[in-house]
Amino acid sequence: MDINRVFAGLGGLFGAAGIAAYAAAAHSAEGHMATIAPILFIHAPAFLALSILAKVSRPAYFGAWLLVIGLLFFIGDLVSLDFAGHSLFPFAAPLGGSLLIFSWIVVAATAFKALDFKRLE
Repeated sequence: MDINRVFAGLGGLFGAAGIAAYAAAAHSAEGHMATIAPILFIHAPAFLALSILAKVSRPAYFGAWLLVIGLLFFIGDLVSLDFAGHSLFPFAAPLGGSLLIFSWIVVAATAFKALDFKRLE
């Protein structure tokens, strides 16, 4: 089976980071780890599926990269607040969250043949 190995690897890394965040949340009631953990853990299997879908669909490929950027901004901002005491940059979390919403809409567009920008070869 031909897969996008970058997205498969990111799925594994996001899964591992999600479990680490759950562990951190279990040991501290403070901070954002309880928020971060499920977001990472939910996206991990999505990236495993996108590693297949992105090989045949441009919207899925584009949506997967938007998901990566959105996760880095959203999760990165929360981690920065917890460990450095300040935001990555103003509005990083809202930008990341908005990108996550938009990227899931792009991924959903793969279900509509008219919106598939020709198969990737």
